[in-house]
Amino acid sequence: MKTVNKITLVGHLAADVNLMATKKGKSRATFPLATNRNVKDEKGEFKDHTDYHRIVFFGPLADISKQLLNKGSAVYVEGKLVNNSYKNKEGVLNYRTEVWGDELNVLTYKKEEPKEVSV
Repeated sequence: MKTVNKITLVGHLAADVNLMATKKGKSRATFPLATNRNVKDEKGEFKDHTDYHRIVFFGPLADISKQLLNKGSAVYVEGKLVNNSYKNKEGVLNYRTEVWGDELNVLTYKKEEPKEVSV
């Protein structure tokens, strides 16, 4: 039987892109992506709830993410869910779910810092 692992998200970056290199020298970018949904509270009223997703891009998409995105940028991301585990400094096993992106559409571009203009 064929299986499917695909996720599509549209949201805003909750922080700037963190770009680093893997042990093999490949670019790796991570950032939290915020999405909103309506949740009914105990009074039956709908309230906005924000979910945060850890997005990871590798290679050229990682470099492009760093160049074009910053906190608040709106993006469309397609990828797959990947579950990882690691031991922290105390030796406790932790689990983390990430979205490894393979498609990126930038909906709003990085805001440039204002430049001084002399008159």
